[in-house]
Amino acid sequence: MYRMVRSDRSDSAGYRELSFWHNTVPGTLEPGEPLDGDVEADVAIVGAGFTGLWTAYYLARRDPALRIVVCEREIAGFGASGRNGGWCSALFPASLSKLARLSDRDGAIAMQRAMHATVDEVGAVAAAEDIDCHWAKGGTVMLARSPTQLERAKEEVQEAREFGFGDADLRPLGADEAKSLAGATSVLGGTYTPHCAAIHPARLVRGLAAAVRRAGVAVYERTPVLAVSPGLVVTRSGRVRARYVVRATEGYTAGLPGLRRAIAPVYSLMIATEPLDESDWETIGLAGRPTFGDLRHLIIYGQRTADGRLAFGGRGAPYHLGSSVRPSYDQVPAVFAALRRTLGELFPALGDVRVTHHWGGPIGIPRDWCASVGLDRSTGMAWAGGYVGDGVATTNLAGRTLADLITGTDSELTRLPWVGHRSPDWEPEPMRWLGLNAGLQVMGLADRQEDKSGHPSRAAAFMGRFLGE
Repeated sequence: MYRMVRSDRSDSAGYRELSFWHNTVPGTLEPGEPLDGDVEADVAIVGAGFTGLWTAYYLARRDPALRIVVCEREIAGFGASGRNGGWCSALFPASLSKLARLSDRDGAIAMQRAMHATVDEVGAVAAAEDIDCHWAKGGTVMLARSPTQLERAKEEVQEAREFGFGDADLRPLGADEAKSLAGATSVLGGTYTPHCAAIHPARLVRGLAAAVRRAGVAVYERTPVLAVSPGLVVTRSGRVRARYVVRATEGYTAGLPGLRRAIAPVYSLMIATEPLDESDWETIGLAGRPTFGDLRHLIIYGQRTADGRLAFGGRGAPYHLGSSVRPSYDQVPAVFAALRRTLGELFPALGDVRVTHHWGGPIGIPRDWCASVGLDRSTGMAWAGGYVGDGVATTNLAGRTLADLITGTDSELTRLPWVGHRSPDWEPEPMRWLGLNAGLQVMGLADRQEDKSGHPSRAAAFMGRFLGE
């Protein structure tokens, strides 16, 4: 079994042990130079994950004369950007109906169309910058493996139709077609969307960091940020003064002063198998590398990697009191064991196939489960985040939007309904701890009850409303 080490090690080997993706990314993971003293900039970005790097990338393209500084506590791609499930998808955490309530029907449609286009934008940039991120636009198949899951699949398709999206965007699958895409057990049907690519996320984020540096952006690694305020980023080794300050910290946001209740860090964990035999793949399917999951409440997600493994993850790890984030939280043996059991239930052909890697990390969840991006022009403070685990593509849309906002460009992107949205703060502790962990327990229980009864869980519906979904 692949063992994890402390994530605060400064050598390349230590960072390689963060995840399967870090372990297999080409090139060095040695941290770059830290900030050494005070500097002046036009834009200071806190965080060198996808949000911060995409923002820097598009700003540098928009105006090469801009002085852009990125400060990162560890290395570029250290957090969720380098550890996620590798879905570059058009998923947005708020549903179409919720987006329509936040704005209007046209706004919801525009948001979804922008997400569809963003998937292809990520692929185009990867190709233009010669980033081999194992791009495979095979779409996503979501399996319905119980009557209640099948009903949810029908409801998702119906909602898409109500907003004018046809089979070219999301279509229902019968049992046989669903099984032909992903040969899992107990499949009754499902849905398919072409708007997703399976990727190697660490390859993408590290390649993006290199592209940003080539564009003249200063990326300071091993530079922990202690505080942000209008016009100022304070680090351990110096200060950055800038007209615009961008907070791009996602699951690590709660560590900044005054933001403890802004974003809740909730852990998602993953495993990866050894490379599978071709005979196994003939049974499992996933030809063309579509990403996959099913329609249970407690989310699972997976992909067939370019080197023939199954990378598989899910929720279920506890939220920690006070929005605490620690390296030790990446390891929850009971959750890893549950993921391995679930993978075996889905694909019995795996049998005794060995799990070679296991890892995890925090994702960022806002109180109303709705991502947002914005700029307070009076203070110069900008932000993006709250992706609820669906950030690989959404961060690109955020980066382009922030580039437009900061440069004063009026565009279709700056008029999307998530722009300027302000999520409410999470409840104080211990209510936050009680609510989030109760939600995890209820969703897991709801899945078990639905499997037995065949009827939708009322408890899950209530918890979804409580959590703001």
